[in-house]
Amino acid sequence: MLQRVLRPRAEVVFAALRIVAGTMFALHGAQKLFGVLGGTVPAPGTQLWFGAIIELTAGSAIALGIATPWMAFLASGTMAVAYVQFHWKLDFGAGFFPPVNKGELALIYCLFFLYLACRGPGPASWDGARLARRGTSAKG
Repeated sequence: MLQRVLRPRAEVVFAALRIVAGTMFALHGAQKLFGVLGGTVPAPGTQLWFGAIIELTAGSAIALGIATPWMAFLASGTMAVAYVQFHWKLDFGAGFFPPVNKGELALIYCLFFLYLACRGPGPASWDGARLARRGTSAKG
């Protein structure tokens, strides 16, 4: 019964997930680039600075549904690097576990953005509107 009620809303909920995740990712980038919301600004040209630019631009594009598969793939790779390099640090002891290394968000972002790159933008996206004008689906 629950599936019968929820399944027709799956695409709308997926669009909301894409929009919220993209916006949150962009806010992380803005926090780092501009020092807003309690962030600290990394030195220009550093790895953290480039990561912040990717977070801001890819997150904004994902939220709007622009070039979604490409932006999501870039964001996924960025979060994979962040997780391995800054959280896990190849520690096979207690630091292996995300709750210990504080990498839960990086890991979730990494996997969600990879899924989004594979699945496509879904509804309520610039990509979807463009593809609808052509008569094809926004899923792929």
